[in-house]
Amino acid sequence: MIKSKLHRSLPSLLALLAGLLPVASASAEEHGAQASIFRTIMDSNGMVIFIWVCILITSVIMVTLIIQLAISLRKEKLAPPPLVDGLRQLIGSANYQEAWETCNANKNYLANVLKSGLSRIGRGKEAVESSLAEHGMREATLLRTRNSYLSVIGVVSPMIGLLGTVIGMMGAFAVLGANGMSNPKELSMKISEVLLATAAGLFIAIPAFISYYVFRNMSQASIVHADDVVNTLVTDIAYEELAGMQVGENFAAAGAARPMGVAAPVAAEAAGAASCPVCAGAVNVGQSPCPHCGSVLSW
Repeated sequence: MIKSKLHRSLPSLLALLAGLLPVASASAEEHGAQASIFRTIMDSNGMVIFIWVCILITSVIMVTLIIQLAISLRKEKLAPPPLVDGLRQLIGSANYQEAWETCNANKNYLANVLKSGLSRIGRGKEAVESSLAEHGMREATLLRTRNSYLSVIGVVSPMIGLLGTVIGMMGAFAVLGANGMSNPKELSMKISEVLLATAAGLFIAIPAFISYYVFRNMSQASIVHADDVVNTLVTDIAYEELAGMQVGENFAAAGAARPMGVAAPVAAEAAGAASCPVCAGAVNVGQSPCPHCGSVLSW
């Protein structure tokens, strides 16, 4: 008697250890043994198996997006503190070309937005602020795009589960219509397909929607933080003294329109001393390039 009961309960214990929940079935005296989720799916028709494959793929995509967004939407990722400190020193010493090159070498929200503003630094404050706002909106849109996929998953996954429900109900009523209540085991298997598909769709949709709203608020807070850092970096720039300066690939000093690599003239302020026209740093007469910003100087 005990050995018989142990033999009947062993499949259920193994299924539980494997992470498979028992599905709708009656007691062992009525049906013999309980069916696992895996066995229920494998005993289904091809369409139901296809639906379960879609649910599995959707769940994998959801988990992948959640992990990626949790990493990429942190404030430290959008505006890394070491990068902020380095850019603050470069901009504070008027090394705008080097600051642009630093932004060009880093691919994140702060670097991409600030790079666009530095490239228009010779056009005045309004041009810089307009460029920062434009590129900030563009970068924010790109960040939010990936998060919107979680909302799509939250909408689509219950529909996939509903499709499985409809197909399962069709099979259940077909069994009921053909055999009546003479085969309750097969009828319960069909009903279990209905319940499993519905539950699986909701099981994916609920965390997808929760994650969507969490990451939406998280991205908004991180973007606001990064925008504040960018605005702080460009606040004290003396735009009036940088008229005509070109920063970027076609670098040219303020008041000039020569490409990068062409020497900029320097006038000596006193015997043996002068100021770099690019960064305003002190240089010795005849010295080239500038020891502060690396610009090639002509005397």
